[in-house]
Order: sequence, then structure tokens, then C-alpha cells
Amino acid sequence: MGNLGKRMTEARALVDGKENLSIEEAVALVKGNAKAKFDETIEIAMNLGVDTRHADQMVRGVVGLPNGTGKSVRVAVFARDAKADEAKAAGADIVGAEDLMQTVQSGTIEFDRCIATPDMMPVVGRLGKVLGPRNLMPNPKVGTVTTDVKAAVQAAKGGEVQFKAEKGGVVHAGIGKASFKEDQLIENVRAFVDAVAKAKPSGSKGAYMKGITLSSTMGPGVTISIENANEQKQRKTKQLNYGLKQLQTILWVLYVQLTLLASKMTKTIQKLILIHLLNNCLL
Repeated sequence: MGNLGKRMTEARALVDGKENLSIEEAVALVKGNAKAKFDETIEIAMNLGVDTRHADQMVRGVVGLPNGTGKSVRVAVFARDAKADEAKAAGADIVGAEDLMQTVQSGTIEFDRCIATPDMMPVVGRLGKVLGPRNLMPNPKVGTVTTDVKAAVQAAKGGEVQFKAEKGGVVHAGIGKASFKEDQLIENVRAFVDAVAKAKPSGSKGAYMKGITLSSTMGPGVTISIENANEQKQRKTKQLNYGLKQLQTILWVLYVQLTLLASKMTKTIQKLILIHLLNNCLL
């Protein structure tokens, strides 16, 4: 291994010994270390307890980051006629059918996201060996095979991120730029982790999330505490459970009060109420 530069040496010294940080601490540290002459991408990598060789353990999904990615996404759409016009109006960079297929087959791929209408899949299917390895193949599970071309294009342009587990069970993505504010990056990290958590496959056994690392393009990575990453979700669950318990208590008190009230009524009043209720039901 060659000698590290001065900047990288200093950056590594700052993160040395710092592990299992909170998301807030990790974002502050990585953002502070991103000192390259360009706007570095902040990247997240998650090591999952899955074996992607098995279909029931594949992790794939899509998430709309609340603050976008900071990256200009080039979108290609396979569509004809009215849907092609809809794609162009929505801001798609490249729109075509068989002509676009031939362009891709020739090795020219000038887009970051590929969308197709269902009727175009027989054409797009021929490009599986080209688009598949690049994670560009349209897939209905992530919303890139759709009749709502406008929404798909706008989502892709607006900061939607696709993720897919690679060999070894690693999922990674860019979740913003170093120029983002810390709270924006924190929101994006939490949104991405939550989306991956929800995409847990049925075949996953044991620990699902094994490790989370945050880094910048030119900087060293820092590990994030899995418990902290899931803290927001756990807090929402606790709040929901607390609310349900309060509701159950209120309903129980109301039931007891009504029971006591009913026991104090004369039989005549009870009969009159029952007759009134029956009449309303029969009307």
C-alpha cells in the first residue's frame, strides 16, 4: 500500500477509535472530514445478514430521500406515442423505443435511471445482460415499470434512490452531498435505514442488520450504532403503544361508568331505552 497523503492521514486520525457512533455524531464527523476540492458525496453502506444467492433473501427497494441526493439524475424512458410525450413533458432526458434499445445495445448508456411502460418490456427484456449488471433494468417492484410515467420520472428526478443487496449482502447508496446541512443528511440517513429495514425479506434469519458505515467520497468511513439507527422507529412504536394503552384505559373506564349507570336504572327505564333502540334499528 502506498503512503497516504497528508489530508487522508489527518482524516483517519480524527476517526481513529471512534466506532458505533450515533447518526448525528457520524454525520458531523464525516461532513467535517469532507475537505476535497469538489462537493463530495456522502455514502452509506449496510452489511445485511442475507444470502443473495437465495431468492427469498434478496433485498431490493426504493426510497424517496426527504432532502434529495444533490445529484443530477439522467432518466431514460422506454415508451411510445402518448406515453413518450408524457415522459418528455415530465423532464425525461432520453425517450425512445426500438431506437433506444439499439443505442443501448451498441454500448452507449447515458442515463442513471431507466423507466419503461409495461408494453415496452418485451423490447427492454433483450437488454437484460446490459442493464442488469448496472442495476438499471426496469422492475415493477421499484416502480420503474409503470403506466404512470410522469410520476416515475418526477420521483427519479426528485431524489428517489434505488437499492439492491449485492454479493455478501451489502447495500450502499449516496444519500446526499457534503454541502448539505447536517440535519438534512441525518434525515436522509434515517429514511434510508428505515427503508432497508422495511425491505427485510422473509427468508432472512438471525440478525438482519449487521453493520452500518458512513463515509464521504474521499474520506474514511465511520460505523454507526445499529440501535441508534433504529432509535426513531423504536420511539414511534413506543409512542403508538402508549397511545393504544391510554385508549384502552379510557374505554375501560367508560365501560365501568356505563355499567354502574345501567345498574342504577329502574327496569322500566331500561325497557324504554331498549324499545327506543329497537325501533331505531328497525327504521
